[in-house]
Amino acid sequence: MATKAFAYLRTSSAANVGDTKDSDKRQLAAIRGYARHSGFEIVGTYYDPAVNGSDAVHRRPAFASMMAAIAGNGVSTIIVETASRFARDLIVQETGYQYLRGLGIALVAADDPNAFTGDTPTQVLIRQILGAVSQFQKTELVAKLAGARARKRAQTGRCEGRPPAPETAKTLARRLKRKGLSLRAIAAQLAAKGFVAPSGKPYGAQSVKVML
Repeated sequence: MATKAFAYLRTSSAANVGDTKDSDKRQLAAIRGYARHSGFEIVGTYYDPAVNGSDAVHRRPAFASMMAAIAGNGVSTIIVETASRFARDLIVQETGYQYLRGLGIALVAADDPNAFTGDTPTQVLIRQILGAVSQFQKTELVAKLAGARARKRAQTGRCEGRPPAPETAKTLARRLKRKGLSLRAIAAQLAAKGFVAPSGKPYGAQSVKVML
């Protein structure tokens, strides 16, 4: 009989969240692939979109919901795509791991099943080093992005990645929402009126939600 487990997903940047993005899909595919070959059955998926990897695990909405579910159904294994999807900050990663371990919950990284389970001094050291490297990479990336935004702001006066939807599109979207249309139906109506995303395709459901 397969061991029941929960899949936990996390995406840091809001820019990587939405119907047209693959962060959550890629993570879930990796987790399901590992589970299928390792005797686990994924019985629940919890996703924290636009949640920073340095945020304490107990402050994450989906993680908190997952822990409440675990308390009620006896699932004792959580599978993540990689250790950094659980946490990028070294302290958060280690304290989160110890918190789950104290509750008798196993934390497994699909790309390296031993990333969290080992307790020898060498394994603990490796886990901490990897966490520190991940934290450094995140800090370095944040600094590079901040520098790029500052340069673009100096050149153009703005640094947003995508221009906002026109006010007329927002007004129409809100009017259609009051008529009870779904987000996808609203996107189709907007496209019919000539309001589309910068790519030329209809707005995604997440973009329509932002307009509302």
